[in-house]
Amino acid sequence: MSAVQTKILVVDDHPMLREGLAQLIAGQPDMRVCGEAGNASEALEKIRVLKPSLVLVDISLPGRSGLELIKDIQALEAGVSVLVISMHDESLYAERVLRAGGRGYVMKHEGGKKILEAIRQVSDGKIFVSEKMSAKILEVFSGHRPGSSASPVENLTDREFEVFQMIGQGKDTKQLARELHVSPKTIEVHRANIKLKLQVKSIAELIRYAVRWVESEQRH
Repeated sequence: MSAVQTKILVVDDHPMLREGLAQLIAGQPDMRVCGEAGNASEALEKIRVLKPSLVLVDISLPGRSGLELIKDIQALEAGVSVLVISMHDESLYAERVLRAGGRGYVMKHEGGKKILEAIRQVSDGKIFVSEKMSAKILEVFSGHRPGSSASPVENLTDREFEVFQMIGQGKDTKQLARELHVSPKTIEVHRANIKLKLQVKSIAELIRYAVRWVESEQRH
């Protein structure tokens, strides 16, 4: 048995998912859950008080996204590692997570064995992504990304990007507002900024662009 256990904070806005992760971790001798949080502000407070060595974060959090939370954690507690466990396809988010300061990305459907492997790898100071994603990220950081290296999508802020990819999944303003826990007016502002940055004229054109982009990323 390991003498030192990895102290883990679980951050997800779904209590059942937090409970599931806590139960998975409870059976491991080398790690333990020291606390849970349902949103970014609660997570930052728990990090300050509980001093975890690893934080498990979902991308979709109410109010402030997981990507923004990662940056906040790096600014406040640079020694804390962050592993993203998300339902979102890693091809959409893994690169941004690493840029924000996260140490890994694993999709929820990968199952318990893979999640535990990711936790151990990140706890050991390594990066964890799938083999497919690892090859893609190496291409990006070595400057050899094929074709899409100068995509205007990369100019979107993390929150704008989140809105953009949800538009690409066919979600309307009301759904976006509900899932991101913001007002429809805020979504409209994000959408206007996205249109400007991507140089598209209409909502219909933006939807087509977003759908095509999401489909092409998931094919790679």
